[in-house]
Amino acid sequence: MKRGPPSLKRPLIVKPLIFQLATLLIACTFFMALALRMDSGGRYTDEAITPVIARAIVRDQNGDLSVRETPELAELREKSPDLWFVAEDDTGRNVTLGDVPSQYASLLGRLGDLSYAHLRDRSPPYRLSAVIRREVVSVGTLTILGHGKLTGVSLVVLLASNFIVIPIFIALALISMVVTPWIVRQALAGVSKIAQEAEKIDVNQRGRRLSEEYVPREIAPLVRAVNDALRRLDEGYEQQRRFIASAAHELRTPIAILRLKIDTAVEPATRKLSADVARLGNLAEQMLDTQRLNADRRDELVDLGALARHVAADLAPLLIASERTIEVQIEGASSVRGDEGALQRVMTNLVQNAIEHGGRRIILRVLPAEFEVEDDGPGIPPEERERVFDPFHRLRPRSAGSGLGLNLVQQIIERHDGHVSISSAPGGGTIVRVEFGSHSNLAREPTFTQQ
Repeated sequence: MKRGPPSLKRPLIVKPLIFQLATLLIACTFFMALALRMDSGGRYTDEAITPVIARAIVRDQNGDLSVRETPELAELREKSPDLWFVAEDDTGRNVTLGDVPSQYASLLGRLGDLSYAHLRDRSPPYRLSAVIRREVVSVGTLTILGHGKLTGVSLVVLLASNFIVIPIFIALALISMVVTPWIVRQALAGVSKIAQEAEKIDVNQRGRRLSEEYVPREIAPLVRAVNDALRRLDEGYEQQRRFIASAAHELRTPIAILRLKIDTAVEPATRKLSADVARLGNLAEQMLDTQRLNADRRDELVDLGALARHVAADLAPLLIASERTIEVQIEGASSVRGDEGALQRVMTNLVQNAIEHGGRRIILRVLPAEFEVEDDGPGIPPEERERVFDPFHRLRPRSAGSGLGLNLVQQIIERHDGHVSISSAPGGGTIVRVEFGSHSNLAREPTFTQQ
């Protein structure tokens, strides 16, 4: 399965999020480690002991507090042999267990004023390390001051503290997924305009360049490179055009001289070269026609009927020499707006093509907004009807034609917003039809036939 072009979503969303997550984790770990290193206190009491102690406190009939040995408390005392605590309610009644350090004697009766604290000893065995928590149990609200299992900040605790990074990262991911595509569309809006300009570049309209004012600075070098490439293509095309035009012009004079000498020659072998010289002359003219296509077109109202009669008259000597006949049928007046010289070359090329490859009888038929050339030759196979318009393509390899005639016809008609098609004639042979997209009809005339 062919993969499509790469998207900007991955480099602009996924990769930045990976870097953001890594940065947050490293920064959080660094600052936690730095805070622990700067901490001058010792180990502290695990605050998980206070709920166990609170659930072990009961009241007697007088409302005094006492300690009940619960399985949880027994397990806690087993794990922490030096366990001690004070549990006090808001009225100042309290109960103690273990050897409470004298340093905390002044807090007895005043624990209700406190809610949360961690008290840490500076030196082993850390018996002064204690925790203060308020717990709500069945006997009421108790404030617990206790010492038990000691703990410190380990790698697990350090990594667990980084879980605060996860919600921040999720928020950043959601914002990036929503905002980044919008930012990209806004930033690359100029690229869409450049793409529209590029779509309008045509081989027949050289000299166009892409605008750089709409694109970001990062993409401007690409636009400049494309413009430089277009400039080089234009220069190369112009050099090629001048070379072909110059070569064709230079060939016309020696060909004309050669043709005159052959026509006035006495030797039969020399006169047989007339067809080859005519082919050279036709090739030179077609090369010039290729260059004329790019000249400024002079549009005017062209009478296709009059043009057909003129072409038939010009080609009459060639038809007589090749023992062919031509019939001009004007089935209704038709006028089109275009370049008369170019349209005349189209008709001439089509008739010459019919003479070269067709049968004995040729019909030049003018219809409203179209004309066609019909012959009674062997015809063109359906699979070849598109390829014959390619430059230098010949239906028969040893044909005397240059392979440029039909290609020129197609280019000229396309410049007149028209269309060329090939079909089979009813009685055998070929019909080449030229249809125009826009036209203005004249009054219909009676059918005119010229042989």
